[in-house]
Amino acid sequence: MSINLDEYKDQLEQLDPHVRDTLAASFHEAARVMSPQGLHNWLEGAKGLSQLGRGNDLVVTYIQSMPAVVKDVGEDVITDCITAAMKLASMVSGEVIQLMFDTLPTAANRLGDAELLRGYLGLIHQLSARVPRGLRPMLGHLDELFSKLTLGGLRRWALWGAQAHLRDFPAQLAYFDLQSADSQAMLQKERRGTLFIDNQRKLNFYLRAFWGRDFFLRPTSGDYETREGYRPFIETRVIHLPDAYDDFAGLPGKDLYRAAAAHAAAHLVYTTRPLSMEQLNPAQMFLIGLFEDARVEHLAIREFPGMKQMWAQFHTKVREVSCATEPVVGLLERLVYALLDENYHDDDGLIREMTAAFREQFANRPQDNRLSWDLGVMLYNKLGERGGIPSLRTLESMAIPYRDDNRYLWASDEIAWHEAEYVPAPKQVRKHVTTMDMVNELDCELAGDDAQEIWVLDQPFYLDQEGCTINELEGKEPVSDPHHYQEWDYGVQLHRPNWVTVLERRQKKGDPEEIDRILTEHRPVAARLRHIIDAMQPEGVQRLRHREDGEEIDLNAAIRAMIDIRMGQTPDPRINIRIERKVRDLAVLVLLDLSESTNEKLGGSDKPVIQLAREATSLLSWAIDRVGDPFAIHGFASDGRHDVQYYRFKDFDEHYGDEVKSKLAGMQGGLSTRMGAALRHAGQFLLKQPEKKKLILLVSDGEPADIDVRDPQYLRHDTKKAVEELATRGVRSFCLTLDPRADDYVSRIFGPKGYMVVDHVNRLPERLPMLYAGLTR
Repeated sequence: MSINLDEYKDQLEQLDPHVRDTLAASFHEAARVMSPQGLHNWLEGAKGLSQLGRGNDLVVTYIQSMPAVVKDVGEDVITDCITAAMKLASMVSGEVIQLMFDTLPTAANRLGDAELLRGYLGLIHQLSARVPRGLRPMLGHLDELFSKLTLGGLRRWALWGAQAHLRDFPAQLAYFDLQSADSQAMLQKERRGTLFIDNQRKLNFYLRAFWGRDFFLRPTSGDYETREGYRPFIETRVIHLPDAYDDFAGLPGKDLYRAAAAHAAAHLVYTTRPLSMEQLNPAQMFLIGLFEDARVEHLAIREFPGMKQMWAQFHTKVREVSCATEPVVGLLERLVYALLDENYHDDDGLIREMTAAFREQFANRPQDNRLSWDLGVMLYNKLGERGGIPSLRTLESMAIPYRDDNRYLWASDEIAWHEAEYVPAPKQVRKHVTTMDMVNELDCELAGDDAQEIWVLDQPFYLDQEGCTINELEGKEPVSDPHHYQEWDYGVQLHRPNWVTVLERRQKKGDPEEIDRILTEHRPVAARLRHIIDAMQPEGVQRLRHREDGEEIDLNAAIRAMIDIRMGQTPDPRINIRIERKVRDLAVLVLLDLSESTNEKLGGSDKPVIQLAREATSLLSWAIDRVGDPFAIHGFASDGRHDVQYYRFKDFDEHYGDEVKSKLAGMQGGLSTRMGAALRHAGQFLLKQPEKKKLILLVSDGEPADIDVRDPQYLRHDTKKAVEELATRGVRSFCLTLDPRADDYVSRIFGPKGYMVVDHVNRLPERLPMLYAGLTR
């Protein structure tokens, strides 16, 4: 099954044009992570939310958030998210529902599991019925909450606040806004030591380093009211670990995660067939599991001896902290330690007998898990002879903290056990093909944006009857994947994760001869620049004489020093030559503000700002190209945080020729100025350059602003934060502004030496290249 936007033409016509544009831009990203059915559900959800009448911002937020959610937890949650939004529609405002979708990627990333995300949506619905006023402040702090709490901890923290401040609305708002003392106290109480989400990637690499294969780890929440007694488990070849571990008797939680993951992986590697549970009671199955745990651990230790110490330390701690009230439980705790460590000796005859029997059986048939069945039944009979077997609940009270519940060992249907494989989704590949291959497969009815193969024809294939190429007739304009960036909220002094979406777009091309005419028109400026360019050329290798240390000896200076010594005078020690390479190790990215205001005329100029920027960029490009520095020319505009449009007129590896000139000639202005996101995205290109010095030269005609931001200080602080973040990574930002009122804010954003105000707008084409020369000498 294949799907594309054309199939939803009738439904999309009902949407606002801005929503349709956002949907088209996000469809490429969604098609990479969703199946055709998932895309169908995603588009139906957009249609359903648009019919709620809660504004376009809600629909746009949903469209751009869901691909990130699906990437983390799978597409099955799409319908759950839509259902949750529909339930909330009758209880809270559209802004709260929008905020829920805004924070949903954060929740999906921190929870990492579809079932946990459904539990989170259930909690949101529960709170909307009890404390709807608390939802907005809680969602505003969700990133901080999930960095400290598990889903169970968040549930207990939220429900306690809802119960304690059910009628006291000011106290309720303060609690969920993390402003009250009892809110902080409950947060500290529910805080867990080590979270699974912070260790998942490390654990995957850890297991792969041992066995050279992939293991699939998923978090899972324990009981909502208590975490005691909760154990890992394996289901359909997926290892489920608790979403958080506290330290165990002084051993850190990360060590407990490693031990639990390695033990579960050993089951997957060394257990090749299930055990039959016929004619067994729960106590017998529990005892058989103890021997199977010992068998797979010994197989793992035989390949990786260091694992023995990792597991043995927990058995040692169990003996120190255990307060078993049932003698059989204490005996089993000592038995599992004796099975793991042959150096451990116990006075109990049964432990010595079972340990010896296990070692004998393991030596003869280590790969046969039937030995665990035989030894478990034997131990059950011997314990029965001693005076009876306690209940299963009592037996499980001795659980070693890192071991799973052994449900993986048993199967009532052996065929289903073998078929329960976890198969990752196939990846899309690009395939270079011949002309005949393309001709034979061009008319493929099932081809869509979600195809498993993308075919590429290296040479243009012209159709005589159409007078154009196949790409012009059948191809689609490439759409970049959305790039998500954080944004600084100065009000709460925290980053809003994945808050802004940058989409790379293309503007229409113009006539490259227009750029050549600009150079001819500004010939006097170019003549002055030529002398500056000649002075900026790298000098190559220089030999500096009269140095006390260096790579070579200056013979003339050495002879003079010897003469001084023979004459009894103090010699000049500067007899070396130092060799230095004078090179320009610099990469520059010119970032142009292409907002709507650039279409206006400023300061009595007879040309709009966009034309002056085009002229200045053309002269600058000519100058940098003559110097030889690697440079790029990009631009940006924004239509809210969901659509920061980014244009690449010239990249670092692109030659400054007619192709680049045609892009510069077609430069157009429009929309708003979300400066911080553009700077962060530009920094990603610069950071890939090998040069040591990196410079972003920003040309703007106004302060940061956008249609969805009312506080004028918000984007100023975010831009300042973006400049600081880039500076810590070695990227300098300099702003050339045409705003006559820029002194009120630009120095606080870029620093006292990080900006220049051009008072006479007409001089921009001259000042920009001169500024570049001054900054890069």
